Amino acid sequence: MNIVEVEHLKVWDTNTGKVIIHDSSFEVKPGSCMAIVGESGSGKSVTCRAIMRLNKPGIRQSGTMLFQGEDLNQLSEPEMRRKRGKHLCMILQNGMSAFDPSCVIGVHIRETLQQHFGWNTREIERKIMNAMESVMLRHPREILNQYPHQLSGGMLQRIMIALALVLEPDLIIADEPTTALDTISQYEVVEQLIQLRERMGCSMMFISHDLGVVQKIADDVMVMKDGSIVERGSMHSVLTEPKHAYTQYLVSTRLELSNHFKALMQEDL
Repeated sequence: MNIVEVEHLKVWDTNTGKVIIHDSSFEVKPGSCMAIVGESGSGKSVTCRAIMRLNKPGIRQSGTMLFQGEDLNQLSEPEMRRKRGKHLCMILQNGMSAFDPSCVIGVHIRETLQQHFGWNTREIERKIMNAMESVMLRHPREILNQYPHQLSGGMLQRIMIALALVLEPDLIIADEPTTALDTISQYEVVEQLIQLRERMGCSMMFISHDLGVVQKIADDVMVMKDGSIVERGSMHSVLTEPKHAYTQYLVSTRLELSNHFKALMQEDL
């Protein structure tokens, strides 16, 4: 059984009547990573927030969204809250928006873990500090006592990955987790996500506009444009034999950038 099966997902804005996602159907296999690629406004993030049921008020959705055989669209909000974090974990694009700016990181983490587990404060600290060290965050106790604005984007992303390690969810949705980071931090965060998958054996949805990043982590890929899925298949087949004109454009742009970078590197030698 697929861990996620979405059928005829439609998302629209009730204020304007605009349809954001037209008629999406896809699945995520157990233990695999499925990437969604496309330019800004293509509907990637809205699709993932629809699965989490976290789109803004005024945004409605219809269709079937099976997660481990259960239709998420049919759950009440309290039932959905129990799913989020422990079973469905989302790593956001901007680490700053994931944490409450008015309290230190440790408070947010303790509240999240106490909601899902019956651990005491000492147990929570032990588990989260071990997880933070495993994603190369030094001095975890000091970090837990800092506010989000005192930490870099890369550190906040790694804290979210560490929290996912402790929560051990069945599905991780990473929504453009490298977009706001510099190149070195991008590489480190992707490596941490790859290790997270290997360690936990969880399924993953990875959203990005960057085929180069996606190529490192995904098994399957789905290409979106203007709220519709235009192509999907294995990572290898879509990269080597893209069928849709838009996918061909994305792949050719990626190759041009790669060749340009190699040429620059050779000039420096």
